[in-house]
Amino acid sequence: MFNAMNKPISSWRGLRVWLIGASSGIGAALAQQLLAAGAMVTLSARREPALRQLATAHGQEQSQAHVLAFDAIEPAAWPQAYQSVCQTMGEPDLVLFCAADYRPERVWEVSAARAGQTLDINLLSAYRAIETILPAMLARGYGGIGLIASVAGYMGLPNASVYGPSKAALINLAEILYSDLHPKGLSVYLINPGFVQTSLTAKNDFTMPALQTPEQAAAAIVRGMAAGDFEIHFPRRFTQTMKLIQLLPYRWRFALFERYLKLS
Repeated sequence: MFNAMNKPISSWRGLRVWLIGASSGIGAALAQQLLAAGAMVTLSARREPALRQLATAHGQEQSQAHVLAFDAIEPAAWPQAYQSVCQTMGEPDLVLFCAADYRPERVWEVSAARAGQTLDINLLSAYRAIETILPAMLARGYGGIGLIASVAGYMGLPNASVYGPSKAALINLAEILYSDLHPKGLSVYLINPGFVQTSLTAKNDFTMPALQTPEQAAAAIVRGMAAGDFEIHFPRRFTQTMKLIQLLPYRWRFALFERYLKLS
């Protein structure tokens, strides 16, 4: 019962990783650390110039780092992208889904069209990834899938009217994936960051507690996978507090929000 929930990753050298959402933020920092650890990484996002810059930063293009720009919200792009990954470095051992969109907004500011865009990137694209990669992983009986969700998915938080529900769905999805896939030899990682200094959180107009750099976030993810964790959440001083708040009765939780978040 107390064993690692996934097979610990003791060495990254030679592991084939497909990192989707690698052009900035946590994805870019994670790519850098995995490349430095010896992994072979296919870098995917829409912005090819940013991927090229990342791949050539340490002279790693053509050897460890491979650039594959495509739009994750386009269903037809996935089969071709996966075929390209397999032709370039072989079937991936680990697929990390880091693509995300965020817009701080209260519920009266939400439009269905913008909500659809966020859900397409944050949630539906993850389903497209799973549909694409899972048959081969199941056939060979090993591999791993990592989904970057958020502590915003732990509970309904103000200003996260679409982002929060999309991340809550990813948390639920990761739990289902683990239940279905762990008995078949596959690893599943649920990654729940707190506040990380990225272009997305730069949209916030409030003080973000325990704010971390993308490099700190990436290091926490690598440590979590090395330990074989299922849920990788960080920084612990913040995420543990969020988990405690999650346990409170709704009456107490909403009272805390009203008092400390200055809702109006």
